[in-house]
Amino acid sequence: MKIGGLQKTTLIDYPGKVATTVFLSGCNFRCGYCYNPELVLPEKAKKHPEISQEDFFRFLDSRKNLLDGVCVTGGEPTVNPELSWFLGEIKKRGFLVKLDTNGSHPETLENLFKKGLVDYVAMDIKAPLEKYEEVTGSKIDKEKIKKSIEIIKNSEIEYEFRTTLIPGVHGKEEVSKMGELIKGAKRYFLQNFMPEKTINNGFLEKKPFVVKDLENFRKEASFFVENCSIRE
Repeated sequence: MKIGGLQKTTLIDYPGKVATTVFLSGCNFRCGYCYNPELVLPEKAKKHPEISQEDFFRFLDSRKNLLDGVCVTGGEPTVNPELSWFLGEIKKRGFLVKLDTNGSHPETLENLFKKGLVDYVAMDIKAPLEKYEEVTGSKIDKEKIKKSIEIIKNSEIEYEFRTTLIPGVHGKEEVSKMGELIKGAKRYFLQNFMPEKTINNGFLEKKPFVVKDLENFRKEASFFVENCSIRE
């Protein structure tokens, strides 16, 4: 388990909770707009400073009365074979666990859910299924994406789906198709892409959507889900 970063306190990553966010290295996607290339690209990950598991758990032990939960993100956490053990160690310390995922490993999600190791899950919806490989820069088993969606929707765990909206990649048609993909979901958050640090520097030239566009996208997605919001 390679820990590539730690945000000691967050009030926004775990809805309604005071939490810490731990960033795990490794990912099976290569989304050009990804904000964490040092966690995704092996050549950058090798040079990126690590936090030892011992130091991480020592930090958690010192925050037992101050934090509600731990957000486990990446990279893509489910590519780590030690994830179940890692979440178990967090739970043993009395913390809630929020897991971020791209949904590419539904069998892992199902196993973690059955073991009671996840209290809240957030799955990224990258694009309509027919554009997944283009957007993620990776070979995708689309059936696994669909299976993860259904596992999450049918679980008793608190959850959300979310999409980072990118000009030139997403439009009204794409938002409608993504809404259809997660039809009936409780929560769907739309996030505006911000041109910061990315895997593909070409995305730095893109201008974020304006508020009017985001609101139109929200209205479109709202036909398919119980609640759709724009996350700042």
